[in-house]
Amino acid sequence: MISSMVYNTKKKPLNLPEYGRNIQNMVNYCVSIKEKVIREKYANNIVNIMGNMFPHFRNVNNFKHILWDHLAIMSDFLLDIDYPYEVIKKDDLYIKPLKLPYLQSHITYKYYGKNVEKMICEVAKYVEGARKDRIINLLAIYMKRSFLIWNKEKTVEDFKIFDDIKYISKGSIVLDKNKYKLVDVKNIFLKKIKNKNII
Repeated sequence: MISSMVYNTKKKPLNLPEYGRNIQNMVNYCVSIKEKVIREKYANNIVNIMGNMFPHFRNVNNFKHILWDHLAIMSDFLLDIDYPYEVIKKDDLYIKPLKLPYLQSHITYKYYGKNVEKMICEVAKYVEGARKDRIINLLAIYMKRSFLIWNKEKTVEDFKIFDDIKYISKGSIVLDKNKYKLVDVKNIFLKKIKNKNII
């Protein structure tokens, strides 16, 4: 009579799958050994086998110590032996990492993003001149694009961008609509832009 096959998916999950089911079975048997001397001898043999499975890690610091830690983990910390090292404790194994704080910073206009606001505040400190004007113009064009991506109506007047820049810069940057001309809306959404200089 052929016995039915038991698939690994129906067996108890392995604590450390990299060692495989056979090593786990050895550890389970080791835990069940009644005599401590024999149990410790068997545990040493298991650790040697585990080490032979990964010979390329022998140069790693505390390699043997790690193996004994793994043995304790695989036994669900039920293996009663005198370990040659102080192995990891069960409580230490499952300590949750500290929660990283998520920095919450206020964004005046989400469709522009925090970085744009930071850049505007930095540019406001620049000395007046062609360089400052060029950067402000590029920022304004970028802001118009960002606004249009968020705005389903696909329309925005330049003065809206200028007002936002003024507000973000706390009045430090006031743009003259006659001096600053932003890219036309239709040019922003053209699939093929003939003029490669349009940003």
